[in-house]
Amino acid sequence: MSHSISSNDDEFGDIVLFPLTFSDDEEEQEDLTESSNDASDERESENEVEEIKPKAHMTLRQRRLSKSYAPLANLKLKVKPGQSRAQNHWIMAIKKARDLSDPWASFHIEDIKTEFCIRHRYNPHKKTWTKDEVQVKMMKKPFNRGAMRQCFRLKKISTFSRSGDWSHAQNYVAKRYIEKVDRDVYFQDVRLQMDAKVWGEEYNRHNPPKKVDIFQMYILEFKDRPGEPLYHLEHFIEGEYIKYNSNSGFVDENLRYTPQAFSHFTFERSAHNLIVVDIQGVGDLYTDPQIHTVGSCEYGDGNLGAKGMALFFHSHICNDICNSLNLTEFDLSPREIATHKDFLRAQRKSIMQTKVRGEIEQCLSLSPSSEKIDITRFLDHQRTCSTGVSDGHTPTDLDSPSMDDEEPMSVDSPSPSGVPYGVRFRSPSDTDSQSSMTKERTTNHSHFRFDHHQLTLTNHLPTLHTLEEEEAFNRMAGSQNARPSCVALEKDFRKLMNHKIGDSILGKVHHEMAKYHEVGRFVLGDSKDEKLIDWESAIFHEEHAAELGELEAMVTMAKLYLGQDREVLVNCVVEPSDEHTNRGVDFMVEAAEAGDRGAMVYMGRAFETGDGLGTLRSVSWEDAVYWYEQAVKTHDNDEGGQFDCTINDPSYTLMAKQAEMYRQGGHGLDKDPQRAGDLYNEAAEAAMEAMKGRLANKYFALAEEAYGEMEEEEVETTG
Repeated sequence: MSHSISSNDDEFGDIVLFPLTFSDDEEEQEDLTESSNDASDERESENEVEEIKPKAHMTLRQRRLSKSYAPLANLKLKVKPGQSRAQNHWIMAIKKARDLSDPWASFHIEDIKTEFCIRHRYNPHKKTWTKDEVQVKMMKKPFNRGAMRQCFRLKKISTFSRSGDWSHAQNYVAKRYIEKVDRDVYFQDVRLQMDAKVWGEEYNRHNPPKKVDIFQMYILEFKDRPGEPLYHLEHFIEGEYIKYNSNSGFVDENLRYTPQAFSHFTFERSAHNLIVVDIQGVGDLYTDPQIHTVGSCEYGDGNLGAKGMALFFHSHICNDICNSLNLTEFDLSPREIATHKDFLRAQRKSIMQTKVRGEIEQCLSLSPSSEKIDITRFLDHQRTCSTGVSDGHTPTDLDSPSMDDEEPMSVDSPSPSGVPYGVRFRSPSDTDSQSSMTKERTTNHSHFRFDHHQLTLTNHLPTLHTLEEEEAFNRMAGSQNARPSCVALEKDFRKLMNHKIGDSILGKVHHEMAKYHEVGRFVLGDSKDEKLIDWESAIFHEEHAAELGELEAMVTMAKLYLGQDREVLVNCVVEPSDEHTNRGVDFMVEAAEAGDRGAMVYMGRAFETGDGLGTLRSVSWEDAVYWYEQAVKTHDNDEGGQFDCTINDPSYTLMAKQAEMYRQGGHGLDKDPQRAGDLYNEAAEAAMEAMKGRLANKYFALAEEAYGEMEEEEVETTG
């Protein structure tokens, strides 16, 4: 449907606006911002304007040609009270476009020698690259630089221009790494930014109060220069450049809500597979983002994995836009919530810069101290509050600041409201003018419907432009539906999917956050006083990680309750008690079921001797034999094949323990001398392979004794 905007100048009649349509032609996918100036190079006479009557549906190329006949400089536009909001917006846009001047006119870039370059463009939906030849003029000296790249002013003439008028060429910024990097890094950066752009489009489909976009990025290859250097190419946009958050936990203390909500959205919509951070740019037009993924080396050295996700969520508390999108709150401890604003004010400017792998991991831990930290009261408090906290912490005034602090919304933006439970997707029946936020509300977890096959949502997925784009986005999202950020819903999902151990990225994030608390990463200011470490929050996150099946967290909590040495929460101690021992054994059983060999050996010994078994379990040689057998079957080496987890409890000693119990019988295990002899022989052979000759001879002798006892029993039975 077309709309006409009347002009006060009768000579030119009405301006006809048409809906945007896109062609599959690669050349017709130039940015719309470029087309308005390029069209001026193809103006015709005013007599030809009267003869052209464009149709309502036109290709982008046809629209460019039709616009070239409209002499905007002579238009006298005036907003009329009776016109629609859309018509008024178009009139104001045309006025601004007419009054714009070239901010780089004083640099006379048009006088620089023209260079022919190869432009490489990436299609994130098809995962394909295309290239063409373009003409550019670039200044030799950079006008700005960051930590890693320097920026050059550049003009590129449109591929549709036939006049070669550089006065109407678009302004671009060419970026090049200061230090020499592999050429593939440039292509990785473009893939990252274009994938992030797709996530921005997905975010916009859910009708947020303010939509976002990410710069289109290309690669320019200067084929006529020595070495054929590569440059990144982006449009130049005037305005105040702001860094809203970094890839290492920095958050702009002015707290604009849209950038933080966008990052949170990508985490849930991708089923925790990734999160887009390092949000920076002009307004809600972003550039140079970073994507964190777990278990993937994609997206360069700035991909910090679960560590980067933990750093984001420590500094993020859901705001009104998160709530309006029905994102679930990430579980933070009460102390973290109470000190959130203080942390943002006191955060060190050093974390504002983008970090790479290796830098952020080298968090300087506090000096090792012989002083032990008694965390019993934290654990007991955690247990008493577990029913309330695990269901998502109770919203407070600190959880969701007032929307009054956010920048003004557009006139037709919906009023955000709702509760932070579940991502609600727009159904195909929803119109573009009607926000999904103004529709059905809920005050519980009913947005999520769990079944035993997959996590689905009560609403349909948004309709994408084409089936091909939908399939491409689903591949990018890992063919996953949204998963909540809150521990309670994640536990319910894992229970219904019968996932007890592992496969929980949310658990890894909580585990990394606990380790950051231990090394003092979140201590306010530059102080390194061990007394300022938030041990309560460290325990809070480690226990949540254990509940979500993170193996290292389960082992840590088990050893913490049982008073054993461990690699995380090293200086923490817990007062010995039957309740704590029982709790530790529970975690140890879960770790053993998860495949941790040390936990299997512990449970085997505990069921064999009763030591460290707690008051809820009793000695059971049948269970002891089972866990010893599982430990014998488990052989784990590190990536280089150097460390063998069986070095402390080699398989032959565990087989000998089983043989001894079968030889004696009791505690629920039937006596079986033949089985005992077989196990002794297997232990002897394993000892021989380990070059333990004396021990092997001992086991061979014990095997003969066990077989002798079996013969004696047979004689007694026949006699």
